[in-house]
Amino acid sequence: MTGVPAPLYIPESEIRESLTYAALIPAIREALIDLSAGRVVQPPRTILRTGSGDGIRNGWFAVMPVIAGDFMAVKTVTFYPANSEHGLHTHMAVVELLRRSTGEPLALMDGRLITEMRTAAVSAVALDALAAKTVTSLGILGSGVQARSHLAALRHVRPGLKDIRIWSRTHENALALADEVNAGTKVADRGAARSVPIEEAASADVVLTATSSPVPVLEGRWLSPQAVVLAVGATGSSLRELDDVLMHTCFVVAESRDAVERESGDVRLSGAKVQAEIGEILANPARRPHDQKILFKSVGLAIEDLTAARIVWQALG
Repeated sequence: MTGVPAPLYIPESEIRESLTYAALIPAIREALIDLSAGRVVQPPRTILRTGSGDGIRNGWFAVMPVIAGDFMAVKTVTFYPANSEHGLHTHMAVVELLRRSTGEPLALMDGRLITEMRTAAVSAVALDALAAKTVTSLGILGSGVQARSHLAALRHVRPGLKDIRIWSRTHENALALADEVNAGTKVADRGAARSVPIEEAASADVVLTATSSPVPVLEGRWLSPQAVVLAVGATGSSLRELDDVLMHTCFVVAESRDAVERESGDVRLSGAKVQAEIGEILANPARRPHDQKILFKSVGLAIEDLTAARIVWQALG
């Protein structure tokens, strides 16, 4: 009696060897175009509070299904902010990839690195579509996993980003990240990354917010006139990284209008409106605003996980 073969399990170590930004960024670009064109079946994610404790010890558990092209996928992901106190990752996940035509499970993958890299790849796609080729300075608010992954992804599409300004609530963490960045650069670029006051980080050409702050930390009055803000932190409809001035003076672009208007506290609590999806701008670059500050807000989508999982499976298949 024949049956469906057991899905291949792919640990993070193998994912790290097979998933690159060179492959992921263009694939994410096409996926976001397909999403905005209606070629992706993706219901809202289901999010449950775990009741595991009070405050930051009360984590959440989410389920994210999607169908696109020849594949289906579902990611289960948890977020426990207090895990950092125990030396554990705050985000952990598993992604299952299935064949659309038969429903066969193809692979079960550790999803932590997939989540990390696809989030940064989405921001890189947005930066490439929204920012001038001549940008040279990057301000980073935050010093954790996403700060590190975004540095690699953003420099992939804008290698001229050499003035790296890092701010963190914990000054020692900002210094450590700056030292880490400088240690990995060429000798001619040494000293390119530095820990700075938040106002100086916010005045860069490109500003990345990757914090877990429940209240605004980035103020619109600090931005340069043509800044591009990439906001990936403050996960949750009641949390904010960005103040009202920023929300109402920037052209707001989302990876998904529905998801961001439903799940982003920055959008919901400010009353700002999403003016375009990044997939719409990718398909029609004339929609990109000029001579105006731009905010790109992302909350993470299942289509991005499917895209990364497909690359890994095909690379190892």
